[in-house]
Amino acid sequence: MRNLITDVRGVLVGQAHDAAAATGVTVALFERPTVASVAILGGAPGVRETALLEPEMTVEHVDAIALAGGSAWGLAAADGVMAWLAGQGRGFPIGPLHVPIVPQAILFDLLNGGDKFWAKGEAEAPYRRLGAQAVAQAGADFALGTAGAGFGATTATLKGGLGSASARAATGQTIGALVAVNAVGTATIGDGPHFWAAPYEQGDEFGERGWPASLSPADLALRFKGGTGQNTTIALVATDAVLTKAQCKRLALAAHDGLARALRPAHAALDGDIVFAAATGHSGAPSDAFALTELCATAADVLARAVARGIHAATALPFEGALPAWRDRFGG
Repeated sequence: MRNLITDVRGVLVGQAHDAAAATGVTVALFERPTVASVAILGGAPGVRETALLEPEMTVEHVDAIALAGGSAWGLAAADGVMAWLAGQGRGFPIGPLHVPIVPQAILFDLLNGGDKFWAKGEAEAPYRRLGAQAVAQAGADFALGTAGAGFGATTATLKGGLGSASARAATGQTIGALVAVNAVGTATIGDGPHFWAAPYEQGDEFGERGWPASLSPADLALRFKGGTGQNTTIALVATDAVLTKAQCKRLALAAHDGLARALRPAHAALDGDIVFAAATGHSGAPSDAFALTELCATAADVLARAVARGIHAATALPFEGALPAWRDRFGG
């Protein structure tokens, strides 16, 4: 177990970034067409091809899921992913053609100090190129922190980042999470090093700091970043279980509990919090509703851990006024 979403059989991850622009793309590539759904609980989402993921819609499988920075410009990342997949003969069959199915979500990272030249109308945005680069590099190992879609991400108090984690549920299936943390609020408690997700930590995966000795009113006070549309935490949870689209929808909804455990606040009017869920079908189906609930609870715990790992692994951007990274403030 790598403690990454790629511990789920059938899932690979690739990433690419533009350091000068302080933005990037992360792509989860499925080795075969995969059942997926989505739950959107934030008030300001930016998405592509999510309507077809609802259980009543016709298309049953996706080929990849893309996460990107860049606000609405970032939605072009899926174009690059589609082009690469088409070259591999992947996609929904329509006569002699195949249409790759690549749902996507984006986050807002336009004001983090990087040169977003395309937002000034000076040139084409880099996301199609980054999407193609990311999917072409997909593999089992990938970087956390200031990487991929989390390259330019921030929170209210610290540098955001790209996180991942995995676990084996009591049912025997593997669950993994992938998240780009660009939250309107905080992943840590007050001004200290302790993560809201501390009770779910496995070993020392994000510093082993545990809970603070006590929580003060100041610790519980909400801290905000930016304005409407300047945030969003975007995530994917995946399992090797056999699930229907409706069960994937339930998994995505339940996994949002992980965002609520790891971020304060989550699901705000200022956020576009989104969780995709995918089932690669390499292990058995849940035996009953209790087994499905076990998968859902594990997914929430794993996503909470992935959020904290993304913040813990991040490095600060090299721009004036950039937020510090967790390691800058609190050590290794």
